[in-house]
Amino acid sequence: MSDSSKKLEIVDGGVVIAKRSPSDDVKPGSISDNADKLQRRLNNRQIQLIAIGGSIGTALFVSIGGGLAKGGPLSLFLAYTIYSCMLGLVNNCMAEMATLHPVTGGFIRMAGKWVDDAFGFMAGWNFFFYEALLIPFEITALNLVLSFWTDAIPTAAVCAACIVLYAAINILAVRGYGEAEFWLSGGKVILILILFFFTFVTMVGGNPKHDAYGFRYWKNPGPMAEYHTKGSLGRFEGFLAALWNASFAVVGPEYIAMVAAEAKRPRIYIKNAFKTVYWRFGIFFILGALCVGIVVPYNDPTLVAILDGTQGGSGTAAASPYVIAMRNMGVSVLPHITNALMITSIFSAGNTYTYCATRNLYGLAIEGRAPKILTRCTGNGVPIFAFAIVMCFPLLSFLQVSSGSSQVLTWLVNLITAGGIIDYIVMCVTYLFFYNACKAQGIDRNSFPYTGWFQPYCGYIGLAWMCMIVIFYGYSSFTPWDVGTFFSFYTMVIVAPVLFVGWKVIKRTRLVGAREADLVWERPVVDAYEASFVTPPAGFWTEILQLVGLRRDKKDVRRECI
Repeated sequence: MSDSSKKLEIVDGGVVIAKRSPSDDVKPGSISDNADKLQRRLNNRQIQLIAIGGSIGTALFVSIGGGLAKGGPLSLFLAYTIYSCMLGLVNNCMAEMATLHPVTGGFIRMAGKWVDDAFGFMAGWNFFFYEALLIPFEITALNLVLSFWTDAIPTAAVCAACIVLYAAINILAVRGYGEAEFWLSGGKVILILILFFFTFVTMVGGNPKHDAYGFRYWKNPGPMAEYHTKGSLGRFEGFLAALWNASFAVVGPEYIAMVAAEAKRPRIYIKNAFKTVYWRFGIFFILGALCVGIVVPYNDPTLVAILDGTQGGSGTAAASPYVIAMRNMGVSVLPHITNALMITSIFSAGNTYTYCATRNLYGLAIEGRAPKILTRCTGNGVPIFAFAIVMCFPLLSFLQVSSGSSQVLTWLVNLITAGGIIDYIVMCVTYLFFYNACKAQGIDRNSFPYTGWFQPYCGYIGLAWMCMIVIFYGYSSFTPWDVGTFFSFYTMVIVAPVLFVGWKVIKRTRLVGAREADLVWERPVVDAYEASFVTPPAGFWTEILQLVGLRRDKKDVRRECI
């Protein structure tokens, strides 16, 4: 039995936190933030913006242009709408589990706890590589966007600067990370509102050419593009290409799950964060896909050149379809503002991935699926050795010095997409085991802080959809057959079962039965922590008003003991 599975001692009706291991800092008789050494310091406003920071990045502002060029505006809009709805089903599963059990490592440790230890091992390492590879992806995209102003900026210098800044921000206490991400993610919200406003104003004639173009590009060159083949089949394949693009761009539930262990008042703040995912999907992704298809035609020469990689070594000066549209219309100042905000958005996403990869590796070490030394934390609650390993991955961004940003972006997108979809498969499978365990043990799910709707059918539908995506999204490598392209698409799909089978054989693990699943786990620790507050939780806008000095409410105050 692992240290983290030891039971709490109940004394005089109060919860007494027992020492977990010689390395733990939790003192008997005190109320601990967690059953491990991470500290709950993220407040409501920081969690909400971190959730946005993880879900909005390069894909929504830059990579989405590839989906438009391959599928056309209607295909892009339908693909983002359908995929957002399906991911909403996965979010519904994750919200119930993470709100009840806001543990370190999120869905990864849940997979090992309620499904199979080998399943948790596979999920953990898959998510680690997924997050860690996203860091060089964002740095590469940053270089691509910087080329809007000049190609004279040394690529290696940008890579080095990003690595240093990510290290500086994440080596601070989690409160420092949360504050930095709050402001960086705020810039993303401002940027996307600017782009939506730009789309509406220009389509009704508010542009230098006084051209009320409306939905012109949906008529000419048309609503659906042909991709890979011609005719009706080509248009269907264009829709599939847009769907694969959406499967890379539309994300969200995993980042909320990963910050749950460091959130103040998790039963309230994490629940609220999960509930806002649905409108974020609608506003940011579905409306964003609609706007992109309005402002630029799918056959725009610059957009096609980006897709074909014919713009030269460092990409193109107008990497984003929005910037392409602004230049086509003769807008002079707004492209510079957009590009500047886009840089902060891309940097913010990379910062979030650094954080999530570090916490993920720490969670793996807690469960014995990574070296125990990785559980060591600084006095501020930063897993220092796990962080050091994560910071090796941004060095992959130096590949673009010789290969070019566009090519490196393509490699990384292909590798990363499968890893992200596998994460959602893990969430659905874990929820179905969790649901069956609740049913077998006679636990009323309506007593939970959050109860998912239409369950377990959301879990089954989400699982079937994600399996279909991960199986077929690299089909283009078969027609014609290309070994290099095949492995760029399916490397993570091949590695995942190898990790599962390997750990299962070595450790001789078995599936967790519904009646023996530990549904108590760390709940007493979280319950005691939540009960230790004497002040009511602060709302998002209340914290914003406190931040700007317009309101002075009492800060969260906790009892020393219960």
